[in-house]
Amino acid sequence: MLSITQGPAAPACPAPFNMAAHVLAHADAHPDKVAVSVVQNNTAAGMTYGALKRAVLGTGAGFLATGCVPGDILLMRLGNTIDFPIAYLGALAVGLVPVPTSAALTEAEVANIVAELQPRMILRDPQVASAPGAPEIGLATLQTLRDTAPADWHMGDPDRLGYVIYTSGTSGRPRAVAHAHRAIWARQMMHQGWYGLRPDDVLMHAGAFNWTYTLGTGLMDPWTVGATALIPAAGTPPEDLGACLAAHKASIFAAAPGVYRQILNRSTLPALPHLRHGLSAGEKLSEAVAQAWRRATSTDVYEAYGMSECSTFISACPTAPAKPGRLGQPQPGRRVAIMGDGGPMPRGTPGTIAVHHTDPGLMLEYLNAPDDTRDRFAGDWFMTGDIGVMDEDGQIGYLGRNDDMLNAGGYRVSPIEVEAALAGAPGLSSVGVAQVEVKPGVFIIAAFYTASAPLDESALRAYVEPKLAGYKQPRAYVHVPTLPTGGNGKLVRRRLPLFWHKATKAQ
Repeated sequence: MLSITQGPAAPACPAPFNMAAHVLAHADAHPDKVAVSVVQNNTAAGMTYGALKRAVLGTGAGFLATGCVPGDILLMRLGNTIDFPIAYLGALAVGLVPVPTSAALTEAEVANIVAELQPRMILRDPQVASAPGAPEIGLATLQTLRDTAPADWHMGDPDRLGYVIYTSGTSGRPRAVAHAHRAIWARQMMHQGWYGLRPDDVLMHAGAFNWTYTLGTGLMDPWTVGATALIPAAGTPPEDLGACLAAHKASIFAAAPGVYRQILNRSTLPALPHLRHGLSAGEKLSEAVAQAWRRATSTDVYEAYGMSECSTFISACPTAPAKPGRLGQPQPGRRVAIMGDGGPMPRGTPGTIAVHHTDPGLMLEYLNAPDDTRDRFAGDWFMTGDIGVMDEDGQIGYLGRNDDMLNAGGYRVSPIEVEAALAGAPGLSSVGVAQVEVKPGVFIIAAFYTASAPLDESALRAYVEPKLAGYKQPRAYVHVPTLPTGGNGKLVRRRLPLFWHKATKAQ
């Protein structure tokens, strides 16, 4: 049997369609229900569905009043506040194209995005780095837009451009991933194929408002079914999250694996009688962490696999848990294959995880990069670049990447981008970047460099700090006599961690 799923296709997205209207479809029926609360210990600051819808449509109307027209791009440089999802949905509501970006990006990184996208407006929190190139709407002004007379939903082709997110690419240059309005329709396959999501759920996501994992799993998806979303207040430490879960009666908890690990390491969890299960994505969840969470809470964590180009499409769920060592299976409606050079591989044989081009959650393209887009496809299949194996029962195991991409706390990072940022450092002659395991299940980005003598690590950190977002910066610098290369002289990054093991053994 070949490694390919052949189940019923996902239902077609209706037309006309608007992503924000779909997300807030329950607002009129339950205007007084709490849509989102920012929680801290025993306190909560909530917003109802009625207030959220008014804020979204008012903000959208305010954007139009500034002269924006459907199709214009709005670059989001906002912090970890409720203003982020309101602005995001407000732009979508009136046919504008929001581009959510990490608040950690530096001015230089933002300048590259501005040059590529030529946004009509930049939505700007003064505490967040930005770059010139477009008129700005400051945070205070953005908040006043909520009081504008509400706009009408901009309905249209579900395949039209909806939003853009950035992801690091193997070229070392972050790529703009363009998604259609229909992408939110595809997320319905996650509701039961991963979350087990119900309207009466209270879902707490440990991430910030301005992280795309939070934006989708923590906000858009609960709102789509009429559930309540909880977001910890900015600065809430991991050891306080258990108390938040208990105090606010969360039924589902979502976080990156590193957060689960930090919670377990730093605190004793209280009784969580309302918690049904946890969700994990962003990087591989170790079995040790999953078992420790199960012992501490008597609940399971369901893992999902996905990427910026297609969100999550393989997962375990309450009704279909994963086998040991497996991620789970393709969500109902997804068409997934394990591909080799000649097509789908026999089951039990490793290959590249691929998703069919008809998947409604698959990106439209890499914006302004047709060659990059074309290179990701093999016939009808989008090639993820990750290696997996499909069992006879359709469960999929993750075996790693077939390139050198790194993972920093759930963010994908290109080693080429980090190497380029370090290349001009005084005294450094060459550099290679890799991910190393510092203790079981804990990985950091390390830079291995050659120089006539070991360089001052603080100077290297200071050199790279203005060039890269914090999550992209190396956490360790290792002086080596030479970098490993292949017969063609190219750097062999997979051999770099050997230097780390030698260095740690020598200490």
